[in-house]
Formats: sequence, C-alpha cells, structure tokens
Amino acid sequence: MNSDPRNPGTNAAAESGNRGRDSPRSEFRRTLHEIGDEIAVLWWGFFDWLAVVSWKKLLLVSFLTLVLASLLKHPEPFFLLIVASFIIKAIAGGKRKADLTATEATKRAETEQLERTVLEARMEALQAQIEPHFLFNTLASIDQLIQTDPPRASKMQQSLIRYLRSAMPQMREGSRPTLGQQVNLCSAYLEIMAVRMEERMQSVVNVPEGLKSAVFPSMMLQTLVENAIKHGLEPKTEGGRLEIGAEIVDGQLAVHVLDTGVGFMPKGDAQN
Repeated sequence: MNSDPRNPGTNAAAESGNRGRDSPRSEFRRTLHEIGDEIAVLWWGFFDWLAVVSWKKLLLVSFLTLVLASLLKHPEPFFLLIVASFIIKAIAGGKRKADLTATEATKRAETEQLERTVLEARMEALQAQIEPHFLFNTLASIDQLIQTDPPRASKMQQSLIRYLRSAMPQMREGSRPTLGQQVNLCSAYLEIMAVRMEERMQSVVNVPEGLKSAVFPSMMLQTLVENAIKHGLEPKTEGGRLEIGAEIVDGQLAVHVLDTGVGFMPKGDAQN
C-alpha cells in the first residue's frame, strides 16, 4: 500500500527524506570548496610575496622562522617550507614579478589616461564657455570699427574667420587636439587682439614643426595667452611682447607663454 506510485503522500515523503539525506553532503562539499578557495588565495598571496620580496628580506624571515621552529621543537615542516620558498623564488619568482610589474604599469597607464580624458573634458567645457563670449566681443568690435576705421575692421574680420576655421573642425571632429591646432587657434586670436591693441602688442610664435603633431589639451594654450594679455600687456601703457614657444626638455614636451607686461605683484607691494 505505501509503495503505491499513485499515492502522492508517499512520494512526497520519499523526496523529503532524500533531500534530508543529501543536505549534509551538499553542505560538506560546499564547506570543502570554500576551504579550497581560501587555501588558493593564501597560496597565491604567498607566491606574489615571494616574487616581490628581496633576497635579503627573505633570508631574514627564514632565519626568524627557524628560530621560532626551534622553540616549538618541530623544525622539519618549517625547514621544508623555507627550502620550497627559495626554490620557488629562484625558478618562478622572476617571471611572476615581471607579470606583477606589467600589471601595475597597465593600471597606472589606465589611470593616467583617465586623468587626461577628464582634463580634456574640462578644457572642452571651458572652450564652450569662452568662445561665445569672445565671439560676441569680437563682432561688437568689428561693428564699431566699421564706422570708425574700416581697414582695421576688415583685418579683424579676416582674423576672426581664420580663428573660426581653426576652431570649428576641432569641435566637429571630436578627435584629440594637437599642439599645432592650438597654435593655429592662438595665432588667429593674437591677430584679433593685435588689431584691438593696435601697436601695443607684438607676438612671436616659435614652435618647431616636428612638435605640432603632439597631443595637447584643448584651450589650455589659449587660456595662458589670454591671461598674459589681460594681466600682463593690457594694463601696461606701452604694451609689450608675447611669445609662444615649445621644446623638448628631459624627454617631455614643454610649452611656454612669455610676456613683457606688468605681471603679478604681491598685494603688499601693490598697496605700497
């Protein structure tokens, strides 16, 4: 009667009994699996430590381990561990250390790339804020010069066209800006400012052709040029000279903006 397959109560009881018998086994296997994972983590951590630790430090740790083993009166396992450690470090330590160094270098390169991307995004946001303000001011100056000095208005208009021709492709392409593009943008900007300041500003651009293909953050150079004019040349009655230059220093690109303006003075000197 109890073995009748048509009796659902009997089948349910049998399945419940099987699950009850399987549960301790499953729990035991799961525990063994977790212990195996922990041992693997500890082993690879020890292996990585062997790869990067110096031989001097390894000898010191081995000596302290032997002292401890002698106190415990069970030196054999510790001695075997020390011998195995020296063998592992001699055979596989170099390769593992190289792998760890390469991984660290990759992570560092990814971090630097992310920092450059964030900087470029900030510069592009700055460009979006500055260009409309600069454009409106330039158009207002052209409108005024048309009535008072048409030749200067025409010259400023041509410089503005040059500026827009340099700026628009960069905004549309979305590619990483180069030093050459930024120099062309600043050259057109300097032409516009030279018309505004008349004879009060002389500009020089000294950037070798071989460096113009280098990647350079958008708007960084123009921001330096604007500050040099605003804080250096414009406050000076007779104006001055502005120079943009670039060179390789200690294997790195060095770009400078120099001016002969008034510069910044400490507040104490300004009050005196």
